[in-house]
Amino acid sequence: PPVMLVELFFQAACVSLFLPGGQGRVYPGRKKLASFAVERRRVGPHVCFSGFGSGCCPGWMLSPGSGQCTLPLCSFGCGSGLCIAPNLCSCPDGEQGITCPELPGTCGEYGCDLSCNHGGCQEVARVCPLGFSMVETANGVRCTDIDECLSAACEGLCVNTEGGFVCECGPGMQLSADRHSCQDTDECLATPCQHRCKNSIGSYRCSCRPGYHLHGNRHSCV
Repeated sequence: PPVMLVELFFQAACVSLFLPGGQGRVYPGRKKLASFAVERRRVGPHVCFSGFGSGCCPGWMLSPGSGQCTLPLCSFGCGSGLCIAPNLCSCPDGEQGITCPELPGTCGEYGCDLSCNHGGCQEVARVCPLGFSMVETANGVRCTDIDECLSAACEGLCVNTEGGFVCECGPGMQLSADRHSCQDTDECLATPCQHRCKNSIGSYRCSCRPGYHLHGNRHSCV
């Protein structure tokens, strides 16, 4: 029985290493997404809506060609592979993971560290992905997220994300095509008023035709 217990403990340790959330992850610099991502409502393919307007869901960014949220972000880089979904790389050997091995002998200007996964070790370049800063520690290089909101030029609210940032606008406003400035939303296009609607910056006002007065709900006419 003691031998069986040791074997079970070893199997559990192996599972924790190989699972994406296990303690064997090589990159300790990742942080959990802020609570705003949970409060968002998904309104389209990779597009989320919150009280501050709409924008790309965490892990996605605008594709320069289409202007749609179709470009996935891989925080740790894909090396010789291709980023196919948030933090999911497709590697030349057919495997998928949060990153791909660099080509042999390409260690970059910071030298090499050993990265050990699935029972084998390989040399990887000591560089951090875009949006992360590199910190030298006794255990090697640590990549930590940069808070871009300290220098980002958002007209509305700036929300720091893993490896980047997102600008958001207040109620009645929407994010412009440049993804930084805010513009008024014309609520009257949705015909919220029974008779007449007048749009204003960040809001709107209903009114009635002669012979009617505005109901207490500020939308209907009596």
